[in-house]
Amino acid sequence: MYVIECLKNSDEPIFSLEITPPKKGKSIKGIFNTIDMLKEFHLNFINVTYHQQRVVFEEKNGVIKKIPKRKNVGTVGICSAILHKYGIETVSHIICGGFSKYDTEDALIDLNFLGIQNLLVIRGDPRQGEKGFNPEKDGHKYAFQLVKQINDMNHGKYLEDLENVNPTNFCIGVAGYPEKHFEAANMEQDLLNLKNKVDQGADYIITQMFFDVNKYKEFVKKARAVGITVPIIPGIKPFTRKRHLTILPTDFHISLPNDLVKGILKAKTKEAIREAGIEYTISICKELIEFGVPGIHFYSLGRGTDVRDVVKEIF
Repeated sequence: MYVIECLKNSDEPIFSLEITPPKKGKSIKGIFNTIDMLKEFHLNFINVTYHQQRVVFEEKNGVIKKIPKRKNVGTVGICSAILHKYGIETVSHIICGGFSKYDTEDALIDLNFLGIQNLLVIRGDPRQGEKGFNPEKDGHKYAFQLVKQINDMNHGKYLEDLENVNPTNFCIGVAGYPEKHFEAANMEQDLLNLKNKVDQGADYIITQMFFDVNKYKEFVKKARAVGITVPIIPGIKPFTRKRHLTILPTDFHISLPNDLVKGILKAKTKEAIREAGIEYTISICKELIEFGVPGIHFYSLGRGTDVRDVVKEIF
């Protein structure tokens, strides 16, 4: 089932999860263990992340060669494994970085043949070691361009003029930022960028993680004001460690509300910190459900137990 159909057909908020593929050479068993832990809560769909390859230069026999190195297993294989083992819908991350338009088209054709019809379309982070985002030659610089290419394929328009083509039928999700994307000049411009992605064919939005429900509410209000009508699913990460106080604002460009910070600093042990963080996460999830959100999307970051301890209290 398409994500947008899950949202439209459910009378209650849906539950979804984001996972990261295992590192190259590692087993998929950890992912399966996480799913086994959570499937009793009616897991509606699972996002599988993807990051562009790291590039290194190595000299061999006097010749310098550019060698791409991938840290994690690819999204396509993980999505296919989950879909066929559990029958749970998977959402493959499709990014701009590292792909030409033709690479993208080939990847989308493969996903279509495998029956993976749900996508989360994002620009992606800059390649490791680069300050800014640099697209591939003949690649997309912005997510809205990637959304348009996918939407074109949904209407039977490929990069080449082909006869008697079969259109794809991808459901397209995009990312939204309640505290704005860190590269955007201001919130107003960021919302216009988001609207452009929706206008190009996005079916729904999943937000970056946040810890202040009022920021999500204000974001939805402003999004509706500029004409964005698609569902906006809040993204939540369980807060469980003291180091999250510095890592999350730095890595994800978000702010933490003072009541959360004070509660974590007051806790004296790792167990107390985790308990305080889980309780806070449960409280904001309950507030979001009361607000009437279409679902809650959890960023697991490899810690399925944390998600379980929140989900069992709200679903």
